[in-house]
Amino acid sequence: MDQLNTTTSHTGFILLGLSEVLHLQVIFFLIFLIMYFITISGNLLLIIAVRINPRLHSPMYFFLTNLSIIDLCFSSSIVPVLLMNALAKDRSISLLGCVTQMYFSLTMCATECIILAAMAYDRFAAICRSLYYNSIMNKTLCIYLAVGSWSVGFINSLIQVSLTFQLPFCNCRDINHYFCEVPAFIQMSCGDTFHNELSIYITGAIIALLSFCFTLISYVHIISNILKIISSQGRQKSFSTCASHLIVVTLYYGTVMFMYLRPHSKKYTPYSTKIDKVVPLLYTVVTPMMNPFIYSIRNKDVKDTIMSQLKRK
Repeated sequence: MDQLNTTTSHTGFILLGLSEVLHLQVIFFLIFLIMYFITISGNLLLIIAVRINPRLHSPMYFFLTNLSIIDLCFSSSIVPVLLMNALAKDRSISLLGCVTQMYFSLTMCATECIILAAMAYDRFAAICRSLYYNSIMNKTLCIYLAVGSWSVGFINSLIQVSLTFQLPFCNCRDINHYFCEVPAFIQMSCGDTFHNELSIYITGAIIALLSFCFTLISYVHIISNILKIISSQGRQKSFSTCASHLIVVTLYYGTVMFMYLRPHSKKYTPYSTKIDKVVPLLYTVVTPMMNPFIYSIRNKDVKDTIMSQLKRK
């Protein structure tokens, strides 16, 4: 068994991708190329705008900059490989390439969960504790939250990747997915995956579920505080902002928890295979593209900064 697993590890793996139908592959390539371009452009614009405008040097935009960096890295660790495999005949990926992709995608996924919770707490402090906001969200706390988020992401990823590539694969090289993701490897393994699944459930519950609950509680307090606003226009604007944030947050946490906290059957069905490929698209491709627009590019200060720089160019 170990010998078979070693042979597979040295030869690498084959990503089966989203579809084997040629015209669908071309359509997927064009769609994801456009989405990737929007993701890169939107997140880079936000980072540049925050850097050059002193008015945006606040805790909220500090966390948004971290979120943009995460989204850039998350998307770039997956989408270029997806684009190449959409049209390529050879869809093989080396062991090192697969390990690297899995490590960085897991790191960004876990880090984003915690950063979203930190952003929700920042909004809670700004709206519900406005008089004490500057003392609560001081520079030291912001740095600790950011460093802690990234550290948890790196450590969690190291644990999950190490456990995953200790599994025996019995010369099975075909990954029924478009990138190297842990659930796909658990389904592909021919050995006992109990400890791998237990590790996923524990870390998923601690990182994703707790972060989501914390975010949800923060927004409940924010919304209850918004209801006290006398101005109907002010309430409407605040509700609109909170609603868009909640939609993105729920979409991200919901899809991540669906993939990592559900039982992983080793029996493939056409329906489960499609679900396992479609759901990750939401948190690997869609939310990194939406985040900069939902959270900040609609903001007047950000828009004015971007427009002034474009006019100068």
